[in-house]
Amino acid sequence: MPLASVNPTNGQLLASYPEWDDGQLIDSLERTYGAWRSWRHTGFDHRAELLQTVARKLRENTDEYARLIATEMGKPVREARAEVEKCAIGCDYYSVWARHFLQDEPVESDAGRSYVAYLPLGTLLAVMPWNFPFWQVFRAAAPALMAGNAVALKHASNVPRIALALERLFRDCGFPEGLFTTLMIGAGRMNGVIASPFVQAVTLTGSEDAGRKVAEAAGRHLKKCVLELGGSDPFVVLADADLDAAAGAAVASRFQNAGQSCIAAKRIILAPEIADAFLSLLTAKVEALKAGDPLNEETQVGPLARLDLRDALHRQVTESIAHGAMPVLGCRPLPGEGAYYAPSLLDRVRPGMPAYQEELFGPVAAIIRAEDEEDAIRIANDTRFGLGASLWSRDVDRAETLATGIDAGCTFINGMVKSDPRLPFGGVKASGFGRELSYHGIREFVNAKTVWVR
Repeated sequence: MPLASVNPTNGQLLASYPEWDDGQLIDSLERTYGAWRSWRHTGFDHRAELLQTVARKLRENTDEYARLIATEMGKPVREARAEVEKCAIGCDYYSVWARHFLQDEPVESDAGRSYVAYLPLGTLLAVMPWNFPFWQVFRAAAPALMAGNAVALKHASNVPRIALALERLFRDCGFPEGLFTTLMIGAGRMNGVIASPFVQAVTLTGSEDAGRKVAEAAGRHLKKCVLELGGSDPFVVLADADLDAAAGAAVASRFQNAGQSCIAAKRIILAPEIADAFLSLLTAKVEALKAGDPLNEETQVGPLARLDLRDALHRQVTESIAHGAMPVLGCRPLPGEGAYYAPSLLDRVRPGMPAYQEELFGPVAAIIRAEDEEDAIRIANDTRFGLGASLWSRDVDRAETLATGIDAGCTFINGMVKSDPRLPFGGVKASGFGRELSYHGIREFVNAKTVWVR
């Protein structure tokens, strides 16, 4: 089945690529593994020099890459520029710190000398999503390449032009031929790739269903995997919070990338004392958002990446309303062509509704009213997900204490959840396992090898 690139603003086909046959796939994986066998012996200085070249090329061609992102998956072009810059920052970070993170670690033992050496594993299969089509790839690839691994990218099937552009970028910046390669295949071929003797580990960012399938296949073949899956992040606003600051952050977190973010503020949980006042502030800020063509510099909310995603979101919204949720704003597709959905607010969301139980992957904020502070934390944990959480209060000490009771991979106090190369990123429960970024991320795909010398 061809891999099709479709403009989400109008449904027009931009490009189509034939899917590889088994022979092409095996040849590509074998070349990547062969490139790794040499790359593993290169020094950190050489690896860093090439990765810094990638960072420079990203910055030199930011506008070109941003337009590619906007036309292929609909992200507003100014957000796309920020995504490209974040990739460059990630390259800068690992080009500087990888040597430090992976240096031999002396350990006192009964040996004359003993230490832990952090050595590359081989080819990392990176199964990546379309919503942050550059950053998700770079936050896996930058540490993996600096650790001495190779990367085989299986990108989302709706962003093939981006996938090929990333392969060209690494090749043009001097990385060995095949060391970073794009696999032009559909998701149904993953089991065979994971089983390949030319693949040693796998990392996936995607849905729960995809995560289960990859984890099952990786387990069957005894290969290390890291999963970053869905989220339904709580955004808890307590009675003593700075409401205007919290409302501004809630809008930024919920509606960036048209709400298509695993760590978006999907469930806004309000203390009863401030619920009405906060909703009023939030409503005014959401009403001011400008939806439209992602190539327009003024656009703040672009289309969803595909029409089927917009339709699935609308089914979740209408079912929630049928069960008693109150539509405050939007809650409907925008008229005209393209996968646009109105920036939306749903109030009085309760258990049993899709807006409460499921991940809403689009520009819809669910408002949940807590009975008190204790109930707010209970609601925050009343989900199968555990990726991120945001907690707002002027009493920072109290907020830190409450944050320890939230089941999530990260909790931000008086700030929106975001990924940062300096901090580990990942979730618990159905949001996956393992960590990306920081030294935790670069050590996920290395052999922590004990060396004991008499």
